[in-house]
Amino acid sequence: TEDEKANIAERYLVPKQLKANGLKPEELKIGESAIRDIVRYYTRESGVRNLEREIAKICRKVVKEIALAGPKPVKKKVATITVTSKNLEKYQGVRRFDYGRAEAQNEIGLVTGLAWTEVGGDLLQIEVSLVPGKGGLTLTGQLGDVMKESASAAMSVVRSRAESLGIDTDFLQKQDVHLHVPDGATPKDGPSAGIAMATALVSTLTKNPVRANVAMTGEITLRGRVSAIGGLKEKLLAAIRGGITTVIIPEENRKDLADIPENVTKGMKIVPVRWIDEVLDLALERPPTPAGSGTGDKLPARGSGKAVRQPDVKH
Repeated sequence: TEDEKANIAERYLVPKQLKANGLKPEELKIGESAIRDIVRYYTRESGVRNLEREIAKICRKVVKEIALAGPKPVKKKVATITVTSKNLEKYQGVRRFDYGRAEAQNEIGLVTGLAWTEVGGDLLQIEVSLVPGKGGLTLTGQLGDVMKESASAAMSVVRSRAESLGIDTDFLQKQDVHLHVPDGATPKDGPSAGIAMATALVSTLTKNPVRANVAMTGEITLRGRVSAIGGLKEKLLAAIRGGITTVIIPEENRKDLADIPENVTKGMKIVPVRWIDEVLDLALERPPTPAGSGTGDKLPARGSGKAVRQPDVKH
Protein backbone atom coordinates (compact mmCIF):
# COMPACT_ATOMS: atom_id res chain seq x y z
CA THR A 1 0.00 0.00 0.00
CA GLU A 2 0.95 3.64 -0.22
CA ASP A 3 1.32 3.79 3.56
CA GLU A 4 3.65 0.80 3.55
CA LYS A 5 5.84 2.31 0.83
CA ALA A 6 6.05 5.64 2.68
CA ASN A 7 7.01 3.83 5.89
CA ILE A 8 9.72 1.80 4.12
CA ALA A 9 11.10 4.94 2.50
CA GLU A 10 11.24 6.94 5.73
CA ARG A 11 12.79 4.17 7.82
CA TYR A 12 15.16 2.54 5.34
CA LEU A 13 15.48 4.04 1.86
CA VAL A 14 16.08 7.69 2.78
CA PRO A 15 18.76 6.96 5.44
CA LYS A 16 20.43 4.49 3.06
CA GLN A 17 20.64 7.00 0.21
CA LEU A 18 21.77 9.85 2.47
CA LYS A 19 24.71 7.71 3.57
CA ALA A 20 25.44 6.49 0.03
CA ASN A 21 25.64 10.07 -1.26
CA GLY A 22 27.68 11.46 1.64
CA LEU A 23 24.90 13.55 3.13
CA LYS A 24 24.18 14.10 6.80
CA PRO A 25 20.61 13.87 8.14
CA GLU A 26 20.74 17.58 9.05
CA GLU A 27 21.63 18.52 5.47
CA LEU A 28 18.61 16.99 3.73
CA LYS A 29 15.12 16.17 4.92
CA ILE A 30 12.57 14.56 2.60
CA GLY A 31 9.07 15.09 3.98
CA GLU A 32 6.32 12.48 4.04
CA SER A 33 4.26 14.54 1.59
CA ALA A 34 7.14 14.43 -0.90
CA ILE A 35 7.55 10.67 -0.51
CA ARG A 36 3.83 10.09 -1.12
CA ASP A 37 3.94 12.27 -4.22
CA ILE A 38 6.94 10.32 -5.52
CA VAL A 39 4.94 7.10 -5.06
CA ARG A 40 1.88 8.57 -6.82
CA TYR A 41 3.36 10.64 -9.62
CA TYR A 42 6.89 9.39 -10.33
CA THR A 43 6.71 5.61 -9.87
CA ARG A 44 4.27 2.96 -10.94
CA GLU A 45 5.30 -0.36 -9.46
CA SER A 46 4.31 -3.04 -6.99
CA GLY A 47 7.62 -2.80 -5.07
CA VAL A 48 9.95 0.03 -4.03
CA ARG A 49 12.91 -0.31 -6.42
CA ASN A 50 12.05 2.75 -8.50
CA LEU A 51 11.08 4.65 -5.37
CA GLU A 52 14.63 4.18 -4.08
CA ARG A 53 16.03 5.36 -7.41
CA GLU A 54 13.98 8.55 -7.24
CA ILE A 55 15.15 9.22 -3.68
CA ALA A 56 18.75 8.68 -4.82
CA LYS A 57 18.15 11.16 -7.63
CA ILE A 58 17.07 13.82 -5.12
CA CYS A 59 20.15 13.15 -2.99
CA ARG A 60 22.50 13.58 -5.95
CA LYS A 61 20.91 16.89 -6.91
CA VAL A 62 21.19 18.14 -3.35
CA VAL A 63 24.88 17.15 -3.25
CA LYS A 64 25.42 19.18 -6.42
CA GLU A 65 23.47 22.10 -4.96
CA ILE A 66 25.62 22.11 -1.82
CA ALA A 67 28.85 21.82 -3.83
CA LEU A 68 27.94 24.75 -6.10
CA ALA A 69 27.12 26.89 -3.07
CA GLY A 70 30.77 26.68 -2.06
CA PRO A 71 32.43 26.02 1.32
CA LYS A 72 30.90 27.44 4.48
CA PRO A 73 32.75 28.72 7.57
CA VAL A 74 33.40 25.94 10.05
CA LYS A 75 31.40 27.60 12.81
CA LYS A 76 28.44 28.45 10.56
CA LYS A 77 25.64 25.93 10.68
CA VAL A 78 24.78 24.32 7.36
CA ALA A 79 21.23 25.16 6.25
CA THR A 80 18.94 22.16 5.96
CA ILE A 81 17.41 21.53 2.54
CA THR A 82 13.84 20.32 2.94
CA VAL A 83 12.00 18.60 0.10
CA THR A 84 8.21 18.70 0.29
CA SER A 85 5.36 18.21 -2.14
CA LYS A 86 5.54 21.95 -2.93
CA ASN A 87 9.12 21.97 -4.23
CA LEU A 88 9.38 18.35 -5.37
CA GLU A 89 9.26 19.23 -9.07
CA LYS A 90 12.49 21.21 -8.65
CA TYR A 91 14.30 17.92 -8.00
CA GLN A 92 12.11 15.44 -9.89
CA GLY A 93 10.88 17.39 -12.89
CA VAL A 94 7.30 17.31 -14.16
CA ARG A 95 5.01 14.52 -13.01
CA ARG A 96 5.27 11.36 -15.10
CA PHE A 97 2.10 9.59 -14.03
CA ASP A 98 -1.38 10.47 -12.89
CA TYR A 99 -4.22 8.54 -11.28
CA GLY A 100 -7.97 8.50 -11.69
CA ARG A 101 -10.12 10.85 -9.62
CA ALA A 102 -13.81 10.96 -8.82
CA GLU A 103 -15.95 13.10 -11.09
CA ALA A 104 -16.76 16.61 -9.90
CA GLN A 105 -20.53 16.16 -10.33
CA ASN A 106 -23.17 13.52 -11.00
CA GLU A 107 -23.42 12.63 -14.69
CA ILE A 108 -25.85 10.70 -16.87
CA GLY A 109 -24.27 7.63 -18.47
CA LEU A 110 -20.89 7.98 -16.73
CA VAL A 111 -19.93 5.37 -14.14
CA THR A 112 -16.70 4.95 -12.20
CA GLY A 113 -15.50 1.36 -12.23
CA LEU A 114 -12.43 -0.12 -10.56
CA ALA A 115 -9.63 -1.86 -12.43
CA TRP A 116 -6.69 -4.03 -11.41
CA THR A 117 -3.32 -3.70 -13.13
CA GLU A 118 0.09 -5.29 -12.60
CA VAL A 119 1.25 -2.19 -10.73
CA GLY A 120 -1.88 -1.63 -8.61
CA GLY A 121 -5.47 -0.50 -8.95
CA ASP A 122 -6.99 2.39 -10.87
CA LEU A 123 -10.31 4.08 -11.53
CA LEU A 124 -11.99 3.11 -14.79
CA GLN A 125 -14.50 5.48 -16.38
CA ILE A 126 -17.30 3.87 -18.41
CA GLU A 127 -19.36 6.07 -20.73
CA VAL A 128 -22.59 5.27 -22.56
CA SER A 129 -24.42 7.41 -25.10
CA LEU A 130 -27.37 6.90 -27.46
CA VAL A 131 -27.23 7.70 -31.17
CA PRO A 132 -29.84 7.29 -33.91
CA GLY A 133 -29.76 3.77 -35.30
CA LYS A 134 -31.40 0.35 -35.34
CA GLY A 135 -30.36 -1.37 -32.14
CA GLY A 136 -26.62 -1.83 -32.59
CA LEU A 137 -24.11 -1.99 -29.73
CA THR A 138 -20.77 -0.29 -30.40
CA LEU A 139 -17.87 -0.96 -28.03
CA THR A 140 -14.72 1.17 -28.11
CA GLY A 141 -11.66 1.67 -25.92
CA GLN A 142 -9.52 -1.35 -26.87
CA LEU A 143 -11.70 -3.85 -24.99
CA GLY A 144 -10.66 -7.49 -24.83
CA ASP A 145 -12.94 -10.42 -25.66
CA VAL A 146 -13.98 -11.03 -22.05
CA MET A 147 -14.88 -7.38 -21.53
CA LYS A 148 -16.89 -7.33 -24.76
CA GLU A 149 -18.85 -10.37 -23.61
CA SER A 150 -19.43 -8.65 -20.27
CA ALA A 151 -20.87 -5.63 -22.11
CA SER A 152 -23.20 -7.89 -24.10
CA ALA A 153 -24.35 -9.57 -20.89
CA ALA A 154 -25.01 -6.18 -19.28
CA MET A 155 -27.08 -5.14 -22.29
CA SER A 156 -29.13 -8.35 -22.10
CA VAL A 157 -29.79 -7.79 -18.39
CA VAL A 158 -31.03 -4.26 -19.06
CA ARG A 159 -33.23 -5.34 -21.97
CA SER A 160 -34.78 -8.18 -19.97
CA ARG A 161 -35.60 -5.79 -17.13
CA ALA A 162 -36.58 -2.79 -19.26
CA GLU A 163 -40.18 -2.64 -18.03
CA SER A 164 -39.32 -2.91 -14.32
CA LEU A 165 -36.59 -0.27 -14.74
CA GLY A 166 -38.91 2.23 -16.40
CA ILE A 167 -37.26 1.88 -19.83
CA ASP A 168 -39.19 1.90 -23.11
CA THR A 169 -39.12 -1.74 -24.23
CA ASP A 170 -38.67 -0.60 -27.83
CA PHE A 171 -35.69 1.62 -27.08
CA LEU A 172 -33.44 -0.32 -29.44
CA GLN A 173 -35.74 0.05 -32.45
CA LYS A 174 -34.60 3.58 -33.23
CA GLN A 175 -31.33 3.94 -31.33
CA ASP A 176 -27.84 2.48 -31.17
CA VAL A 177 -25.90 2.22 -27.93
CA HIS A 178 -22.26 3.31 -27.84
CA LEU A 179 -20.24 2.15 -24.83
CA HIS A 180 -16.75 3.61 -24.46
CA VAL A 181 -13.98 3.10 -21.90
CA PRO A 182 -11.51 6.05 -22.06
CA ASP A 183 -7.76 5.81 -22.45
CA GLY A 184 -8.36 4.29 -25.84
CA ALA A 185 -4.68 3.44 -26.32
CA THR A 186 -4.65 1.17 -23.25
CA PRO A 187 -5.89 -2.42 -23.75
CA LYS A 188 -8.49 -3.51 -21.17
CA ASP A 189 -10.02 -6.87 -20.36
CA GLY A 190 -11.78 -8.82 -17.65
CA PRO A 191 -15.36 -9.32 -16.43
CA SER A 192 -15.33 -7.10 -13.33
CA ALA A 193 -16.82 -4.04 -15.06
CA GLY A 194 -20.13 -5.83 -15.70
CA ILE A 195 -22.21 -4.02 -13.08
CA ALA A 196 -20.64 -0.68 -14.01
CA MET A 197 -21.64 -1.20 -17.65
CA ALA A 198 -25.19 -2.16 -16.68
CA THR A 199 -25.47 0.91 -14.43
CA ALA A 200 -24.21 3.21 -17.19
CA LEU A 201 -26.78 1.74 -19.61
CA VAL A 202 -29.68 2.18 -17.17
CA SER A 203 -28.55 5.72 -16.33
CA THR A 204 -28.49 6.71 -20.00
CA LEU A 205 -31.80 5.06 -20.91
CA THR A 206 -33.64 6.55 -17.92
CA LYS A 207 -31.77 9.90 -17.89
CA ASN A 208 -30.97 9.24 -14.25
CA PRO A 209 -27.56 10.65 -13.13
CA VAL A 210 -24.98 8.42 -11.45
CA ARG A 211 -23.57 9.54 -8.12
CA ALA A 212 -20.03 10.84 -8.65
CA ASN A 213 -18.75 9.63 -5.27
CA VAL A 214 -19.68 5.99 -5.97
CA ALA A 215 -17.39 3.42 -7.60
CA MET A 216 -18.14 -0.24 -8.24
CA THR A 217 -16.66 -3.56 -9.27
CA GLY A 218 -18.37 -6.86 -9.97
CA GLU A 219 -19.19 -9.34 -12.71
CA ILE A 220 -22.82 -9.60 -13.78
CA THR A 221 -24.77 -12.69 -14.82
CA LEU A 222 -27.80 -12.78 -17.11
CA ARG A 223 -30.02 -13.17 -14.04
CA GLY A 224 -28.61 -9.94 -12.65
CA ARG A 225 -26.52 -11.55 -9.95
CA VAL A 226 -23.27 -9.84 -8.94
CA SER A 227 -20.33 -12.28 -8.97
CA ALA A 228 -16.93 -12.19 -7.27
CA ILE A 229 -13.90 -10.34 -8.61
CA GLY A 230 -10.16 -10.27 -7.91
CA GLY A 231 -7.70 -7.58 -6.84
CA LEU A 232 -10.04 -6.07 -4.24
CA LYS A 233 -7.29 -4.54 -2.10
CA GLU A 234 -5.68 -2.74 -5.04
CA LYS A 235 -9.06 -1.49 -6.25
CA LEU A 236 -9.98 -0.09 -2.84
CA LEU A 237 -6.63 1.70 -2.64
CA ALA A 238 -7.34 3.30 -6.02
CA ALA A 239 -10.81 4.34 -4.84
CA ILE A 240 -9.65 6.07 -1.67
CA ARG A 241 -6.77 7.74 -3.54
CA GLY A 242 -9.22 9.06 -6.13
CA GLY A 243 -11.63 10.59 -3.61
CA ILE A 244 -14.34 7.92 -3.80
CA THR A 245 -16.44 7.65 -0.63
CA THR A 246 -18.69 4.66 -1.46
CA VAL A 247 -17.57 1.43 -3.11
CA ILE A 248 -19.94 -1.32 -4.24
CA ILE A 249 -18.43 -4.82 -4.21
CA PRO A 250 -19.84 -8.36 -4.65
CA GLU A 251 -21.18 -10.04 -1.51
CA GLU A 252 -18.89 -12.98 -2.33
CA ASN A 253 -15.90 -10.69 -1.72
CA ARG A 254 -17.02 -9.69 1.79
CA LYS A 255 -14.62 -12.28 3.26
CA ASP A 256 -11.68 -10.54 1.54
CA LEU A 257 -12.23 -7.39 3.60
CA ALA A 258 -10.70 -9.17 6.61
CA ASP A 259 -7.30 -9.09 4.87
CA ILE A 260 -7.40 -5.35 4.16
CA PRO A 261 -5.84 -2.94 6.70
CA GLU A 262 -8.25 -0.63 8.51
CA ASN A 263 -6.38 2.48 7.35
CA VAL A 264 -7.25 1.55 3.76
CA THR A 265 -11.00 1.42 4.36
CA LYS A 266 -11.16 4.24 6.93
CA GLY A 267 -13.51 6.99 5.82
CA MET A 268 -14.92 4.90 2.98
CA LYS A 269 -18.28 3.10 2.87
CA ILE A 270 -17.99 -0.40 1.38
CA VAL A 271 -21.30 -2.01 0.40
CA PRO A 272 -21.39 -5.73 -0.54
CA VAL A 273 -24.32 -6.58 -2.86
CA ARG A 274 -25.80 -9.68 -4.49
CA TRP A 275 -28.04 -8.26 -7.21
CA ILE A 276 -27.92 -5.49 -9.80
CA ASP A 277 -31.08 -3.95 -8.27
CA GLU A 278 -29.11 -3.11 -5.14
CA VAL A 279 -26.37 -1.55 -7.26
CA LEU A 280 -28.84 0.71 -9.08
CA ASP A 281 -30.49 1.82 -5.83
CA LEU A 282 -27.10 2.86 -4.45
CA ALA A 283 -25.53 4.38 -7.56
CA LEU A 284 -28.37 6.31 -9.21
CA GLU A 285 -29.80 9.59 -7.94
CA ARG A 286 -33.34 8.21 -8.13
CA PRO A 287 -34.43 4.61 -7.52
CA PRO A 288 -35.63 2.94 -10.77
CA THR A 289 -39.41 3.10 -11.19
CA PRO A 290 -41.37 0.54 -13.26
CA ALA A 291 -42.88 1.86 -16.48
CA GLY A 292 -46.47 3.02 -16.10
CA SER A 293 -46.38 3.05 -12.30
CA GLY A 294 -47.22 6.01 -10.12
CA THR A 295 -44.70 7.79 -7.96
CA GLY A 296 -45.91 5.81 -4.98
CA ASP A 297 -45.26 2.41 -6.53
CA LYS A 298 -42.09 0.59 -5.57
CA LEU A 299 -40.11 -2.37 -6.80
CA PRO A 300 -40.15 -5.56 -4.71
CA ALA A 301 -37.87 -5.51 -1.68
CA ARG A 302 -34.24 -6.29 -2.42
CA GLY A 303 -31.12 -7.13 -0.52
CA SER A 304 -32.20 -10.15 1.52
CA GLY A 305 -33.79 -13.57 1.30
CA LYS A 306 -36.09 -14.64 -1.50
CA ALA A 307 -37.57 -11.20 -2.07
CA VAL A 308 -34.61 -10.33 -4.24
CA ARG A 309 -35.11 -13.23 -6.61
CA GLN A 310 -38.55 -12.42 -7.96
CA PRO A 311 -37.56 -9.70 -10.47
CA ASP A 312 -34.40 -11.57 -11.43
CA VAL A 313 -36.06 -14.51 -13.16
CA LYS A 314 -38.20 -12.30 -15.35
CA HIS A 315 -36.72 -12.29 -18.85
